[in-house]
Order: sequence, then structure tokens, then C-alpha cells
Amino acid sequence: MKKGMTYADAGVDIHLENKSIDAMKRVLTTKRRGFGAPMTEIGHYAGLLDMGAFALAMTTDGVGSKVLIANAIKKWDTVGIDCMAMNVNDLLAIGAEPIAFVDYLALEKVDPERSAQIAIGLQRGAEISNLTIVGGETASLPEIIKGFDLAGTAIGIVDKDRVVTGEKIAVGDVMVGVPSDGLHSNGYTLARRIVEQSKYTYFDKMPGSDKTIGEELLVPTRIYMEILDLVKKCDVHGLAHITGSGLLKLHRLTALGFEITDPLEPQTIFSFLQKLGNVTDYEMYRTFNMGMGFVVILPEDEARKACQIMGPGSKVIGSVTKEGLSAGKLEL
Repeated sequence: MKKGMTYADAGVDIHLENKSIDAMKRVLTTKRRGFGAPMTEIGHYAGLLDMGAFALAMTTDGVGSKVLIANAIKKWDTVGIDCMAMNVNDLLAIGAEPIAFVDYLALEKVDPERSAQIAIGLQRGAEISNLTIVGGETASLPEIIKGFDLAGTAIGIVDKDRVVTGEKIAVGDVMVGVPSDGLHSNGYTLARRIVEQSKYTYFDKMPGSDKTIGEELLVPTRIYMEILDLVKKCDVHGLAHITGSGLLKLHRLTALGFEITDPLEPQTIFSFLQKLGNVTDYEMYRTFNMGMGFVVILPEDEARKACQIMGPGSKVIGSVTKEGLSAGKLEL
């Protein structure tokens, strides 16, 4: 049997990325004093600024190498949703309501048709998120960019007494898993490597689906606006947007551990990629969201209400423990 593919072999080393982030954080120490001073340290889902009666939240993120599949099949009308989602979901992960967004589109070569399709996705993402796209920047960079890159920055607002950072998480709290719509926008360096080294192309039909493999991989990231209703009606202790590095994202919230005993069922695209690339369960759960795009942590007696608010497929998947992170028999 061939050696199983890994994210690191494909070119993305999660541990090295974390070391790089830590190296930058050691240098980026200047903090504003007075009005607008920071309320959080670098490293959470969103940064918070003290605006007196409320906090201003900021996030920035991009679509990543998913755009290479959009280029390959010339379908660009959903990547704008991904860009919006990656930012808005990070605002929601601290309980903030999104209000505004700016985008940054870097191009190898100007293509009005492609730009118009990208705008369709951005507009749809703005509608879902109930925010305004207040501006942006387009840059032609033929010596730097191959194809295009799309990123953005979102701002949100939250009452200071409603900020969810994870500090209230306690042993015995339960974890509610909320379904993803597929790969979302992470792990694509590995996903692309698997497909491109296989017998398939992006234009082949996805086994068991009426979509092509390329179309299945371009299913846009879900935007979890239900969180705003959830934080008003439940005693939420922690929120996690499951993106790059998969379940390891839970470590952003607390030094306590997590035990997942009843994970959500991953969509077919995950088993397809795992089998095609001979990827281990361990690698899959450390790279992809595995069918779960968001995790809510709260007291057990709030779980039923939370599942109803977050919608179909949401369920209790595990609980908070003293230490460690496990999914079934996997120690992550």
C-alpha cells in the first residue's frame, strides 16, 4: 500500500506555521493606550478594541488555494462567499455581530468576467452576513501572483459583557457540533494534491454525486449567523470555528481538554479524499473540519436548546475534560 499523504508532505506544516506565528507575536507588542485600546491578545479568532460601551472586533483572512480549483474549472462565483465566511465566522466565534467588510483582490492579469463572478460571491456573502462591503482594493501584481488571490477584513461589534472568549469553559461542559457544508476553505493544499496525483480530474463526476469533483470541492463555506441568536438565548462558554488544523482549533479556547465521543458524520467528499490519498484518520482530523464547521461549548442543560437554534444535524459530540484532545480513539 502506498504511503499515506499528509498535509506536511503537500507543503503545509501546521507546527511550523504555529512557530512562525509565535515568532511574529513576540515582535508585535505595541499597544494603543486610551480609547480603542486592545482587549485581547493576538491569537484568538478576532481582535477586540475597547470602544467604551462596546467592543469593536476585527478579523482578516483569505480563501487560500481553493482559488486554484476555481481557476482550473473557470468557476469563480462562490469563492467570494468563502472569503466572507472565513472572516465572519471568526467574528461570530467571539460573539460579535458583523457590520462591515473590505476585500483585497490581487491579480496576475485583469479579467473583468472573473472579477464580476468573484463579486457575485462577495455580494451573496454580504447578504447572508447582513453587512456592508464598504470598499476594497484590486492590485495587478504579475510578478508576484499566479492567477489571483482573494482576502478580506471584517469588523463587528459586541457588548463587552457578551464577549465569548472561552474563559468560562469548565470541566463537564458539553460540546455541540454544528455541520459544515464540506471542506469549507481549509486543507486544500492536501485535497488538490490527492486529486491531481490520482486517476481523476476536476471535471470527472464525483462518485455518488451529481456534481463534478471540482464543483464538490468548490461548495462554499457555511456562514453560521445562527450564533447571534444562540448567544442571546443560551449561556455559551466557548465558540470554535473549525478551520485549518481541524480540531486543533479547540486549543485556542482553553488549556482544558476535549473528548469527542460521538462525532458528526463527515460528508462523502472526506471519505473520497481519504481513500484516494490513503490518508490516516489522525491526519484527516488534524487537517480538515471532518463535517463539523463550528463547535459550541456550554452547560449540559443548555445543549438541547443550542441544537435547536443551530439547526439540523447539530448534536452533542462530547465534553470538556481536564486535559488532552481526542476524537474517539484518536489522540490529537
